[in-house]
Amino acid sequence: MFPAETRILVIDDMPSIRDLVKNTLKGMGFKNILEAGDGEEGLKILLQNNSAGNNIQLVISDWNMPKMKGLELLKQVRATAEWSNLPFVLLTSESERDQVTEAVLAGVSQYIVKPFSAKIFEDKLKAAYQKHNKA
Repeated sequence: MFPAETRILVIDDMPSIRDLVKNTLKGMGFKNILEAGDGEEGLKILLQNNSAGNNIQLVISDWNMPKMKGLELLKQVRATAEWSNLPFVLLTSESERDQVTEAVLAGVSQYIVKPFSAKIFEDKLKAAYQKHNKA
C-alpha cells in the first residue's frame, strides 16, 4: 500500500466530493493531500510540484470536470516521461462505465465508481499501488 507520507493530488470540480475523498484518505492515515478544482488546475499543481522537487506520487481525479476532463489529464500525464508510471485513479459515475475501456487503454491505474465505500476505495488504492510497484 502507498506509504502514509505519499503526496496525493485530489482533483474534482465538486468540493463535497473532494472533501469526501480527502476525509477517506485521512482516515487511511494519509496527511500530504493537495487538491484542485479541475484538470487544468491539477496539471498546474503537478508541474509546480515537479519543478519544486516535491513530486506528486498519486493522482485521484474525477472524470467529468470543466476545462479539462480527467481522461484528458490522464493522457497528458502518460505522455510526459517523468509521469509515465505515476499512479492515476479515475473517479467515474455509473453512466460512464462504458468509457472505462478508453481509460484503461490510456493507462489508468484504477477506476472507482461513485458512490463508493471506504473499503472499495482502499481496495482500489491497494490495487493501483501493486500495479505500479510490482516485485
